[in-house]
Amino acid sequence: MAHPATDLRALLGLAAPLSVPFLRGSRTEVGGVAREALAYRGLEDDPIPALLFQPADRPPVGGVVVFHQHAGAFHLGKSEVAGDVGDPLQAFGPALARRGLAVLAPDALTFEDRRAAVRGTEPDPGDWLQHYNALAYRLLDGDTLMRKVVDDAQRALSVLRDAAGLRERVVGVAGHSYGGLVALYHAAVDARCGFACVSGALCSLETRRREGTGVNMFEVVPGLAARADHADLLAAITPRPVLVVSATDDPYSKDADAVVAQAPGAAITEIRVEGGHALDPERFETIVEWIAGQVA
Repeated sequence: MAHPATDLRALLGLAAPLSVPFLRGSRTEVGGVAREALAYRGLEDDPIPALLFQPADRPPVGGVVVFHQHAGAFHLGKSEVAGDVGDPLQAFGPALARRGLAVLAPDALTFEDRRAAVRGTEPDPGDWLQHYNALAYRLLDGDTLMRKVVDDAQRALSVLRDAAGLRERVVGVAGHSYGGLVALYHAAVDARCGFACVSGALCSLETRRREGTGVNMFEVVPGLAARADHADLLAAITPRPVLVVSATDDPYSKDADAVVAQAPGAAITEIRVEGGHALDPERFETIVEWIAGQVA
């Protein structure tokens, strides 16, 4: 088998990363954190809204794209990373900006302001169907949702580097659950990712099949199982630093410790705790500290 990164790019027909024009919007400062609205275009000329967080009183020392979680809450995206709504233990934007980082939080396709029928942070009955159709219609066309999601991720990293002036600084990717999966696949194929935090998202296909764990729609790619499992993706990221966060009762990171063991490397930091899928204060603080340490 070819190197997982090369093989996955070929399987998806994924284009190389590119520079992405963006527009700046409103800017506010609260508690030492500058927050700015950004907008740029995706692969299909679709608008992608995002929030940029930076320290208000000094240049950022590095940066990270934080991909938001799924949790069946299609009305929540960048605003949950901002701490405006949803789970406060997903508010990585201001927490990391206070540690000196620039943080870009984009909406994923079919979430929050990237829904077709509604915008904002109120749920809509058509949310799930829209997400399903984002996969189904691409498959009918011989395309995949993963190509779109990973291309979006590459664009987000390009925008972060340019908007925060970080081309000479370390930048990485991070996320929990759905966001962790996006970070895993993105870092595996994009060498510009200087580090990756994968939380609540690392699990072998064998274990998921055996346990009857649902497969995220963007992972539904014909032939993917024969090309690259999560251990292969993890190996493709190293020797760049990776933080793997998992919990014993989390079906989405059920065997993360075994997956890490298949891709050993000094650059992998593993945090495994007792508990379920949702983050707790211990895991949240560990993630913030680790990411801050990558750009120190």
